[in-house]
Amino acid sequence: MAIKSDKWIINQAQENQLISPFASEQIRELKGEKIVSYGVSSYGYDVRCSNEFKIFTNTHSSIVDPKNFDPKSFIDVTAEQCIIPPNSFALARTVEYFKIPRSILTLCLGKSTYARCGIIVNVTPLEPEWEGHVTLEFSNTTNLPAKIYANEGVAQMIFFESDQVCKTSYKDRGGKYQGQTGVTLPKT
Repeated sequence: MAIKSDKWIINQAQENQLISPFASEQIRELKGEKIVSYGVSSYGYDVRCSNEFKIFTNTHSSIVDPKNFDPKSFIDVTAEQCIIPPNSFALARTVEYFKIPRSILTLCLGKSTYARCGIIVNVTPLEPEWEGHVTLEFSNTTNLPAKIYANEGVAQMIFFESDQVCKTSYKDRGGKYQGQTGVTLPKT
């Protein structure tokens, strides 16, 4: 497997709509205000989170069960900022929509700006031929409230190309998260 460079990312975004909307350079400022950067980097793409959040709450004392997840465990928030309670988490989605090529595996890593604040970004790999908005999970590992900014950089996608095309892609097997457009809860 080979990691893909900024030139490959720009080419794929222009020719195959790999990422939409797409920023062909690092954006570090908006309307004269410094932001957490997003856009193409040397060997990846820094994604933004949208203003749609699901904040975990224990109001109903539900058990967190991936096979039978209770949607009432979240409070839906639409805002330019999200405050995550101490030792809790929130879900969001990327602003960007992805169409992953058949020979590519994409991994997501949290940005160091958030990691240095005790905020961990967790996402599973984007498999070959998966497409959609990526659901992101932000864990607040601190005992203080933590803030996430909508429409600013939150994580970096790294693209790996195999020397062989996979036999069965995510699309081929009818993956349950294919084509997701909102913040998507666990499915079985």
